[in-house]
Amino acid sequence: MLIELLTVAADAAPQNQFGFMEAMEQGGVIAWSIFTVLVIMSVGSFYILITKWMEQQKVFNQFKQIQAGFWRAGSLKEGATKLEKNSAWRQLVDDGLAAEAQHTQMTDSLEAHDWMHGSLARSEAAINSKLAGGLPFLASVGATAPFVGLLGTVIGIYRALINIGLAGSASIDKVAGPVGEALIMTAIGLLVAVPAVLAYNWLQSRNKRIAELLAGFSTDLLANINSKGAVRPAAMTKASTQQAGAAAKPAAARPVTAPKA
Repeated sequence: MLIELLTVAADAAPQNQFGFMEAMEQGGVIAWSIFTVLVIMSVGSFYILITKWMEQQKVFNQFKQIQAGFWRAGSLKEGATKLEKNSAWRQLVDDGLAAEAQHTQMTDSLEAHDWMHGSLARSEAAINSKLAGGLPFLASVGATAPFVGLLGTVIGIYRALINIGLAGSASIDKVAGPVGEALIMTAIGLLVAVPAVLAYNWLQSRNKRIAELLAGFSTDLLANINSKGAVRPAAMTKASTQQAGAAAKPAAARPVTAPKA
């Protein structure tokens, strides 16, 4: 008898019509459109995170080849053959050698150091620009995804107010659907934005480290070329990257020493 009563009560209980799909269906085309935009943002963010991490990791792994034996080669041309083709480090070596060859063909009084320094700096800028590709998308997603979700929230609240006005009372069955849709959109917007911001900051910090390594390697290349191979570091060290960073500072930022009388 008790089981029969419980069965009848269960059958008479109202079904839950306030789940995720029900809330989205009540939102209609606008809710699904906003949800689609947020999904595209999220997929794009994770795609950029994975691909840029793989690209950065490849650069770090190639740097180990330089530490292993690049400077032990008899010449820069010979050392370049030990590096992977189309790598950032091989590009710097090739651009440095090309700048050295081009300077011998110039007829003006431009110093070799200035010409090769500018050529290597241009090569560094091209590499850093390529590594930074995709990061603006992450920054844009992190900045706009909460507001896209907020747009869905505003529309959901507006629909809830309309239902209240039409019904003449603020009963839970009239406002639960639109309010639930509004809260869902807010949550999805935050879930999309937070990973994008974290990924942007992490990838940006790794790019800065790569830029330091590139600057140090470029400085060693320049010294080796201008000294006709006499200056040859045993390996890239932290000190060389710090020296490169100090050399890159504007002259105005350096302390000026008064001339001796």
